[in-house]
Amino acid sequence: MAMNELKALRTFLLAAEKRNFAQVARELDTTPASVTRTIAALEDELGVQLFVRTTRQVSLTSDGAIFAARIEPAIQALEGARRELLDANKADEGRLRINAPMSFGQRVLPRILCGFRDLYPKINVEISLTDQLLDMIDEDFDLAIRISGPPSDKFTIWRKICSIHRILVAAPGSPHAAVAHPNELPADACLGYSGESRHEAWQLSNGGVSVTVSAGRAVSANNGEVLARMAADGAGVALLPVFIVAEHLRTGQLVPILPDWRPPPLWLTLYYPPYQSLPPRIAAFSDFFEQQIPTLVIALE
Repeated sequence: MAMNELKALRTFLLAAEKRNFAQVARELDTTPASVTRTIAALEDELGVQLFVRTTRQVSLTSDGAIFAARIEPAIQALEGARRELLDANKADEGRLRINAPMSFGQRVLPRILCGFRDLYPKINVEISLTDQLLDMIDEDFDLAIRISGPPSDKFTIWRKICSIHRILVAAPGSPHAAVAHPNELPADACLGYSGESRHEAWQLSNGGVSVTVSAGRAVSANNGEVLARMAADGAGVALLPVFIVAEHLRTGQLVPILPDWRPPPLWLTLYYPPYQSLPPRIAAFSDFFEQQIPTLVIALE
């Protein structure tokens, strides 16, 4: 539908409601003569008379009433879609749907969202927490926050924010806390992080020496908080981001082990659907997120 056709139909519906071309002209900021010409052109195109004109008012013909009833829902739907599109492309209004990892969402995201809402109170934020990377388009997310290895998905846009460091931890006094080499770790004591109950391979390096440790043979979970709690209870060794275990370390429930053996850092990354360019409200959140994250992550560590 061309914009001129949509404008003519909107004018017709307003005239059907107001029954006065002069009042329609005032609301549309135009002249009564322009409204009259628009309605006349629509009648010519349809081949029917839509209004009966008198000196005081206009009234719908039976054909006009039927036509108004049929097109009004469609025009309202088009207007709603137009408003949603305009709102979506405002930097300070609209809806923002974010998917984030569970632990990160609980520990870090609230502070960021509070600050963002102070700056953009008209943006409605919806948060979904899961440790699995969902289909951005099918699930209708505007962006996803992920902590993972370097992204390999060619069908989404991604933005690296910062590195997330991990450490090996165990309960103090447990046999696992005293090991001097990764090869001394019992396979059943290595608690694996996996979203699909699979084994996890820990790549650990010390200078020029690298060792691979298989984790998750006895216990695996798709949530870091669960693994941290199990490690603190003496169930084994966990390899987790520092921000997840920081409180356990401060209270002495966990201690770092094998500090010279380090895994590669993970990436904190923002994922987006394949936009040609980021909508303003999503770009605004992304910029704010990138500004705030370094300070928050350091504080939590």
